[in-house]
Amino acid sequence: MKIEDFMLPCPSKKFLGIECFGCGTQRAIVMVFEGKFGEAFHLFPAVYTLLLFFATVFLSFVDKKRNYGNVLVILAAVNSVIMVVSYFYKHFFINH
Repeated sequence: MKIEDFMLPCPSKKFLGIECFGCGTQRAIVMVFEGKFGEAFHLFPAVYTLLLFFATVFLSFVDKKRNYGNVLVILAAVNSVIMVVSYFYKHFFINH
């Protein structure tokens, strides 16, 4: 049994046949943990900012003395920009 057996399918891709902005996230995270850093970035360029975002969320629950709100907003904005830019780059420059 592999971790890929437990991954959730993308509803957008499954029902509409269109990849969403987050397609590839699960596979990219698995690749990071397998040590395939370049492949993970190629599959989903926002994987590292996403992992940094999740680490900061975890840290905000552990360290209650500090306010991580501004950092989380900045990381979310950076992650969103990377996701949108990479989505359009992949669909308009690579697939055509």
